[in-house]
Amino acid sequence: MNLGQVESRSLQTLCSLLGYSRQSYYQYQQHKQKQALQVDLLLGQVALIRKQQKRLGTRKLFFLMRHFMQQHDIQIGRDALFALLRENGLLVRRRKQKKPITTFSNHWMRKYDNLIVDFIPTLPNQIYVSDLTYITLKDGFAYLSLVTDAYSRKIVGFCLAETLSADGCIQALQMAIANANGDILIHHSDRGTQYCCMDYVALLTKHAINISMAQRGDPLENALAERVNGILKDELLEEQYSNFAEAQQAVALAISIYNHQRPHSSIDMLTPVEAHLRNGELKKHWKNYYRSKQKKEVEML
Repeated sequence: MNLGQVESRSLQTLCSLLGYSRQSYYQYQQHKQKQALQVDLLLGQVALIRKQQKRLGTRKLFFLMRHFMQQHDIQIGRDALFALLRENGLLVRRRKQKKPITTFSNHWMRKYDNLIVDFIPTLPNQIYVSDLTYITLKDGFAYLSLVTDAYSRKIVGFCLAETLSADGCIQALQMAIANANGDILIHHSDRGTQYCCMDYVALLTKHAINISMAQRGDPLENALAERVNGILKDELLEEQYSNFAEAQQAVALAISIYNHQRPHSSIDMLTPVEAHLRNGELKKHWKNYYRSKQKKEVEML
């Protein structure tokens, strides 16, 4: 009796003891092999997506991978994908670091009222929101000015500058105005000196753009701009760059990926470029926990 026959008899004896047929055993083994292959395929696809979107969260990964999973007959839910990424150490952890102050609102220049309270844009170019954030360099910081369309979430203007002067903000606004496919109704920002200065206000006035500003330095009143900053820095940019030129290239690439590839739950899981071609209210795929909390507090009174 050869080794193969011995193994076959041993397998038959084991299956009899456990109350299973040999066919069931082989089907089970095939199922396990298929599961292992599917896990390898999923992790490989996650690695492929994260080559460009390095810190993309599980919800967005699940959405982007839906066609891939259909093609390979992989049936897995979002929670199961979350568990798989956790088991393999692939969950994204938020980065914490010291940051420089970029907003100085205690100044003598005119501050404008908030015009966008309860204003829900239904078209591109109705509201542009601007903000200024920092990028860490090996020997200091660079400062990124962003202008974002509130309807589509598309970054329509940007500039990375070496100083906190208003020049970078002005260049970002000039890019946004040049790229606009129509008149811009409202420009919204915080009350920092860069947005209140004479040259910035003059540029807005020249193009008949209404000026709106957050009140009392409340970050919730410029939450969209803050969110865009967070996405770029948490998902698409590195914690530090060797020099300014390297950071410039990285910022341009990150914004291109953000605009053309990243789906947003706040705009019906479209990319900003896709949403910028739409009109009408876009479906949101997230729950406003801040408002829900407020509602519960009111109900308890």
